[in-house]
Amino acid sequence: MIGNSAILSVKDLNQMVKDLLTDSIGKIWLIGEISNFSKPASGHWYFKLKDDSAQIQCAMFRNSNLRTGFIPQNGQQVLVSASVTIYEARGEYQLVVDKLQLAGAGLLQQRFEQLKQKLQQEGLFDVIHKQPIPKNIQRVGIVTSSTGAALHDICQILKRRDPNLAIIIYPSLVQGDGAASQIAKMIELANLRQECDVLIVGRGGGSLEDLWPFNEEIVARAIFASQLPIISAVGHEIDFTIADFVADLRAATPSAAAELISRDRQDQIKDLKVLEQHLAMAIDHVLLKKNQCLQNLRHHLQTQHPQVKLVKQQANLLALHRSVYTAIRHAILEKSQNLQKLRHHLQMQHPQVKLVKQQTHLQALSRSLHTAVEQIVINNRQRLNNLINAHGRLSPEHQINLYHHNLQQKQQHLIASLRLQLQKAKNDFAIQASQLNTVSPLATLERGYSITSDQHGKAINSIDNLNIGDTITTNLISGKIISTINTIEKP
Repeated sequence: MIGNSAILSVKDLNQMVKDLLTDSIGKIWLIGEISNFSKPASGHWYFKLKDDSAQIQCAMFRNSNLRTGFIPQNGQQVLVSASVTIYEARGEYQLVVDKLQLAGAGLLQQRFEQLKQKLQQEGLFDVIHKQPIPKNIQRVGIVTSSTGAALHDICQILKRRDPNLAIIIYPSLVQGDGAASQIAKMIELANLRQECDVLIVGRGGGSLEDLWPFNEEIVARAIFASQLPIISAVGHEIDFTIADFVADLRAATPSAAAELISRDRQDQIKDLKVLEQHLAMAIDHVLLKKNQCLQNLRHHLQTQHPQVKLVKQQANLLALHRSVYTAIRHAILEKSQNLQKLRHHLQMQHPQVKLVKQQTHLQALSRSLHTAVEQIVINNRQRLNNLINAHGRLSPEHQINLYHHNLQQKQQHLIASLRLQLQKAKNDFAIQASQLNTVSPLATLERGYSITSDQHGKAINSIDNLNIGDTITTNLISGKIISTINTIEKP
């Protein structure tokens, strides 16, 4: 290291110069004349690019020159796109070329690339802005030269393939000065008139200079602003213009555009036959459905005929009459049976009946008691006679008197006991008769009360189950009162 400066190698210096040139200058466009052109076996191109006062060594590698489309010749004026660099092995300053064009077309190509990049950045090429081409086109507009071969080719194809398709021509220059402005005006006119479904904008093939009106910005912006779908058809299949990128659809040639929008007559006939078959099937289906609907309506009309309805209603009425008659008879029979049961129950619970039963029972008890007493007396007398006989045979008179006295006491005690039991039975019978008379409905009626029942015969003990218009029955000791409820008052 000498002073503050580092000691560099030649390689390092060349690398620094190379980096400096690449970073500071970058890629440039250059025009000049080719000289010393060579094409070694590697496929790379080496040549010098010069003008009247200077020259520079150039290299174009194989992967780049394959896209050029021609082999340069010494003395040709060319336009190149290149990067400034240095060949480190020899320290020679040179250009590495990636694009090479003849000078006249090259300037136009440069303008083409610049405009393409500008419009692309603005979004004019975006798919989102592309309009779909209508399927059933009735009228087609053509913006082209009225005397050009492109118009003749388009009309011939349309006449052959789709003779019913109407053609509207918007004549315009397609080459030279003023052509771009005329093309843009015709596009605007077609949009103003709105008399066609789609617009073809194009011309036949030619050089880049011939096709240049379709690379002008005014044409590109007219196509982008069009409300009508536009098909670009410029030049041959290998030709691309700015109009192709902006248009809604690109056709390789004007003839291809005509093929795209027209439908072959045979195809139309086939489609018509298919549609005819579909229509026939649809008509048959509709007729079948309508016939089924008619049959359903006819059946419905027959079932809904007034006479049919009257017969059904009469049958229903007769069935209802029978049902009501049967229900009424059943209800009457059931009520009658319930009434007989209630009457029998009431009769069985009547105090007089119970009193007769109690008296009969008391008489039976009395007879049984009397029979038992008589039997006891007979037994005792028999026993006494037996004792007397035994006394007469075995005991003295004192024993006779003693037995006689005991017999009298037992007889008196037995009579007293029987009288007590008889009195108690009479008292119990009187108490039961009094209690029975107390709960008897007749006793209640005799005291001035009444018993009220509803229309089902059920005793009424609350007004919650009664309604205005119900029929009620009031039972008195002397008869019944049947009433209809007009007012219900709650305490």
